[in-house]
Amino acid sequence: MGSLKNYEPTKEPLNVLPHKGSPSPANPDPTMLDELLIQRLLPSYPRYRGNRPGSPSPAPPPPLPPELLGSRLPPPAMELLAAALSAACAFDQDGSPGQLTRPPPAAEETPAAGTGAAPPAHPMTADSWRNLIEHIGLLYQEYRDKSTREEIETRRLQDSQTDPEETSPSEETPSEAESTSSTENKAPPQINLLRNSNSRFNLWQDLPEVQNSGVLSILQPDEIKLQEAMFELVTSEASYYKSLNLLVSHFMENERLKKILHQSEAHILFSNVLDVMAVSERFLLDLEQRVEENIVISDVCDIVYQHTVNHFSVYITYVSNQTYQERTYKQLLQDKPAFREVISQLELDPKCKGLSFSSFLILPFQRITRLKLLVQNILKKVEEKSDRESTALDAHKELETVVKACNEGVRKMSRTEQMISIQKKLEFKIKSVPIISHSRWLLKQGELQQMNGPKTSRTLRTKKLFREIYLFLFNDLLVICRQIPGDKYQVFDSAPRGLLRVEELEDQGQSLANVFILRLLENADDREASYMLKASSQSEMKRWMISLAPNRRTKFVSFTSRLVDCPQIQCVHPYVAQQPDELSLELADVLNILDKTDDGWIFGERLHDQERGWFPSSMGEEILNPKIRAQNLKECFRVHKSDDSQRRKLGSRNRQ
Repeated sequence: MGSLKNYEPTKEPLNVLPHKGSPSPANPDPTMLDELLIQRLLPSYPRYRGNRPGSPSPAPPPPLPPELLGSRLPPPAMELLAAALSAACAFDQDGSPGQLTRPPPAAEETPAAGTGAAPPAHPMTADSWRNLIEHIGLLYQEYRDKSTREEIETRRLQDSQTDPEETSPSEETPSEAESTSSTENKAPPQINLLRNSNSRFNLWQDLPEVQNSGVLSILQPDEIKLQEAMFELVTSEASYYKSLNLLVSHFMENERLKKILHQSEAHILFSNVLDVMAVSERFLLDLEQRVEENIVISDVCDIVYQHTVNHFSVYITYVSNQTYQERTYKQLLQDKPAFREVISQLELDPKCKGLSFSSFLILPFQRITRLKLLVQNILKKVEEKSDRESTALDAHKELETVVKACNEGVRKMSRTEQMISIQKKLEFKIKSVPIISHSRWLLKQGELQQMNGPKTSRTLRTKKLFREIYLFLFNDLLVICRQIPGDKYQVFDSAPRGLLRVEELEDQGQSLANVFILRLLENADDREASYMLKASSQSEMKRWMISLAPNRRTKFVSFTSRLVDCPQIQCVHPYVAQQPDELSLELADVLNILDKTDDGWIFGERLHDQERGWFPSSMGEEILNPKIRAQNLKECFRVHKSDDSQRRKLGSRNRQ
C-alpha cells in the first residue's frame, strides 16, 4: 500500500489483464484488443444482461491470442485523472447523478449483489491513484459547499419536472417513466450540471482507466450510480485530509503563532487535531488500497465500519471541546492583537483560498456528519437484502452512534454551565427544588403575560389584567417565576413536565389573541392549577405550547407516522439556532413540516436524523412534487429499517 506523500508519478501506461511471462506486442490493434477484452469480460459479470434469468446462453467467448496477453492500453490522461474529485455534487433525489440521459430498459431487473461471478478485475496503478489524490484542487470546505448547492439545484430541477396538479397515483414516478425508455439507450447516466471545465469536479465514469477498460458497457446504470456514490466518499476524504493537513502545517505549526499562544491556549484551540489527521490518513490509505484493487469498487462501507468502530472515537474528543474552542478563539481575538494580526495574515495566504481559520477548526465535526450522509447515499443505491446493504447498514449505525456522541459531548459542556448560571439566579418563594442535575437541561425560557381576574368584558379592556411572569422549562420540570431586581427570579410555582397540559383558546378578539391555557395537573402545592398566558406572537404561542406539551398533536404528521405524504421543505440557507427549541440547518437538509405559523416560522423534523425544532420559513423552499416527497420518505424508511425498536422510540427521544 502506497503512501500519500513523497512520490514520483509513473510514466508507465496502465496494464489491463497483465499476464506474466507473455510478451507484449509492439503495436497491437486497439480496436481488436478492446473487442476481444469486452467479449471475454461480459459473461463473467453478474450484471451482464445475458446472465439474467430467462436470457439465452451466450456463446463462449473467443480466447485471447497469446501475442495480445499483457497488452497495454494507451497511457491515461493524468490531467483529467488529477481533476477527478467527486460525483456527489449533483446527486439527484433518487440517487442518480443529474438527469438520466439514457435509462435502462424497463423490463430488466438488476440482480442482487453476491450473485454470479465477481466483476472483472481492472486494477488501478498505485501511482495513478496517488497522483489523483495529490492533485485534488478543492479544499474540503469548497467541496462541501459545491456539493450541497448542486444537490439543492438538482432537487429544484426534479421538483419542477412534474406539475403537482397533474399528478395522480396511477401515474409512474419519474424514475419509473425513465425506466420505460427505448432499449436502444444503454449508455451510463451522465451529470449535466457538472459539465464545466472550470469546476475541477468529475466523475468515476470519467476516469481514463474506467473509460478505457470497457466496464461502462457492462455495468447497469444502477451500479454506475453506486460506483459514483462510493467514489465520492473516497475522494471527499482525500479533500478533507488535504484541508486538515493545511490546518496543521499552515496554522498550528506556524512559528509566529507558537510564540504568541500559551501552551494551554494552543491545546484548547487545536485539541487532538493531530490524532484526527492520523485517523483520516489511515482511513484514506485503506480506501486507496481498495480502489487500487479494482476500478470497479467492490465496497467501501466495510472499511467505514471498521474505522468507525476502532478509530473514530477521536472525533468525539475533538468535537466535545468545541464550546471551549470557540470561547478561547473569541477571547484571543479580543485580548491579543498579535494573535489577531497573525491569523489575518495566514488567512490571506493563497493556500487558504479565502477561507477563514474558524472554517478549518470545525472541519472534523462537519466531516463526521457528512460521512454519515455519504453512507446513507450509498445505502439508498445498494441492492436490497444484499451483503452490501447489510454492510452499509452496519456502517451507518456505527457512524450514527459517533455523531450522537459528538452532539452530546457539545451539549453536555454548554448545558452544565447554563444550569449553574440559572441556579444562581433563582430564589424560591415555595419549597426549594434542586435545579442542577446531570440528566436535566433547558428547553426554553422566556417572558409571558399572565391574565388575572375574572374574564369579563370590563376587565378585558384593562391592560392591568396581564402581568409579566417568566418561565424556565427543562426537559423534566417547569419553573414559574417573577423577575425581581438584580437579574434574579422569584419562583412561585413548579410542576413536572409530564403533568402539563395546554389548550389554545378559540378566536375571542384581539384582547385574547395568542392566548393559551396552561394546566398543571399537580403543582408545587400538590394541587391542580391553571394559568391563562398571552404570548407576543402566534409563533411564540405555538412554540411554547409544543415545548410545554410535546405529546400534543401537531398540524401535520411526523416522520414516525409512516404516512404516504407530508409537507416537506429543503434548506437553501444555513441557519444557526438562537434558542434551545430551534433547529440549526445545513444546506440541502430535507425536513417534514409538522407545523407552521402565519408570522413565518416552521416546526420541522429533519429526515436524516429525525431531529425536531423551529426555524424561519425563509430558510427553505417547500417541495411541491408529491412523488419527490414520497421518494424522500421511502429512502429514510430504508435507511432506518434495521432498527425497528429505534423507530418506536423516535417520538419520545426527540420530543423537547
